[in-house]
Amino acid sequence: MYIRQLFAQKPCVFSMEVFPPKQTVGYEKLQASLRQMAQLKPDFVSVTYGAGGSAGGVSTCELASFLKNELGVEPLAHLICMGNEQDTIRPVLDELFAAGVQNILTLRGDRSPLRPESKSFAHASDLAAFIRANYGSFGLSGACYPEGHVESATLAEDVANLRLKQEAGVSHLITQLFFDNLHYYRFLNVARRTGVDLPVSAGVMPIVKKQQVERTVSLSSASLPPKFTKMISRWQDDEASLFEAGIEYAVEQIRDLIEGGADGVHLYVMNNPTVAAKVYDGIRDLLPAEN
Repeated sequence: MYIRQLFAQKPCVFSMEVFPPKQTVGYEKLQASLRQMAQLKPDFVSVTYGAGGSAGGVSTCELASFLKNELGVEPLAHLICMGNEQDTIRPVLDELFAAGVQNILTLRGDRSPLRPESKSFAHASDLAAFIRANYGSFGLSGACYPEGHVESATLAEDVANLRLKQEAGVSHLITQLFFDNLHYYRFLNVARRTGVDLPVSAGVMPIVKKQQVERTVSLSSASLPPKFTKMISRWQDDEASLFEAGIEYAVEQIRDLIEGGADGVHLYVMNNPTVAAKVYDGIRDLLPAEN
């Protein structure tokens, strides 16, 4: 099923993100975790970009195929511009198509010395346009940033670039993680006034470990509201309490988003089925009955 169809059918689409293990030795454990997550009946699960093969890990396609063909869960495969050209991206698209994957999240990808700049795809919109022109059977999704992309001077400038993604064929957006819902509502207001009318899934990451603050939060450039920093300060040296407080914070955040009319909620669960289940239990009454 195309993800765009889900947004036409449901008031709020519920989804998660997982990532392929860097080593194949961790794949069986992840498969067991995914079986648990599948019981929550997410509308789709996005799979971050992983080369697999000679890189030694599990590829995005391999994990997406497992979700689709073994668990019956609709996958959204991440595909990045960085390190890829038209001749290298075609085999990946062919492999995804052969596996029955119908949806792709087009991303530029983070700049890294390990991946050269793409000459074919300077922006995610370029990759989306290429896929649309050459592989029209794929549904396309894109990323957005409620607080603006770090390389954009203003939020308005960043949102204006989303129109390029929309014109390239993207039919759904997923936000970077954020911790203050006011940023999401402000972003939506700016986007709608700019002519971006795509459904937007709100990306939420439950922070349940101190290390997540030091690593993930800093990399995302998300601002930290006082309520969040107070939670971290209070429980950072109490592992069990921080876990429960982080779940509670995420549940409160998501409930407000759903009640505020969010098109979807997208959980960054870091491959943790316990986190996924606890958050789901806190919001299930607000989701469509079949979930």
